[in-house]
Amino acid sequence: MLNGNPDIKIFAGSSGVAFAKKMCAYLGADLGASEVIHFSDGNIFIRIKETVRDKDVYVVLPIGLDPNNELVELLFWMDSFKRASASSVTAIVPYFGYAKGDKKDEPRVSIRARVCADCLETAGADRVITMDLHSAQVQGFFKIPVDHLLSLPILCEYIKGMDIMENLVVVSPDAGFAKTARKYADYLQLPVAIGDKTRTDHDENAHILELIGNVEGKNCMIVDDFSISGGTLIDVAHMLKARGAKRIVAVLGHIMLREKGVKAINESPIETVISTDSVENPFIIGQKKFQTVSVAPLFAEAVYRIHERESVSTLFSTVPQKLKDDLKESCGK
Repeated sequence: MLNGNPDIKIFAGSSGVAFAKKMCAYLGADLGASEVIHFSDGNIFIRIKETVRDKDVYVVLPIGLDPNNELVELLFWMDSFKRASASSVTAIVPYFGYAKGDKKDEPRVSIRARVCADCLETAGADRVITMDLHSAQVQGFFKIPVDHLLSLPILCEYIKGMDIMENLVVVSPDAGFAKTARKYADYLQLPVAIGDKTRTDHDENAHILELIGNVEGKNCMIVDDFSISGGTLIDVAHMLKARGAKRIVAVLGHIMLREKGVKAINESPIETVISTDSVENPFIIGQKKFQTVSVAPLFAEAVYRIHERESVSTLFSTVPQKLKDDLKESCGK
């Protein structure tokens, strides 16, 4: 826990309470008093129950498993704080779901990430802190500062404490994620293999056509930014097994699986799925194949540094020693 700073005001949206409480525990701060009411007709009502006049406030709410309601709620939070005379309002969005809509890649479609960025700015956001955007270019959709944190260092430190490191290969499910897979490999000093994936529509089904790299007799770690259905991970796992791979784990920045995806993973050759708590996912609770690593301390560290007018850049590539110690402890070391 850092030295408590009473001037740091952290509030939580409906699906961000658990994450915000972990941040507060790290910062030695109290969670801001507020309430959210969801009326039976679908309307959302926000009430801030303490003064925030001239305060720098931070509100935690992922745009995750209920993206449309969460986005609208986040906009109402921004507006509420601005109307309550907060000095600045920072939106902490551990998972920015609409970042997938980052381009117009076919006629007559919306660039959804840009629409969301415009809405957040118009509603009053002064800054955004997020993690593992589907495409880093989404930062450029905002005219306000965006701190794009990475789960990679946290996940890599956690993986170092596992018993799968010997003879391990990092596997990218497609060429598009190969650059990030290489960063995993460089951090852990491991080789890389790359899958050749094709997707023909928006039905969340992709197909793995080929694998570049040698995995015979090796342990494999499939890495990706998120998974919605688990289909790509499972296809890659089956191909790895066909190529002679031994143990297979998957590592994700965000986990968006629901019942069907969790069931498919449980029936697949994947031994373990390691992901962050960027989204509070009830569908993986109690599932033995799933392990969760908290990135709330990483966000808390970013908030502390921003609040103290310190640099955040070192968090993009290294893990503070306190977080390393906590990760070692969680791995039983």
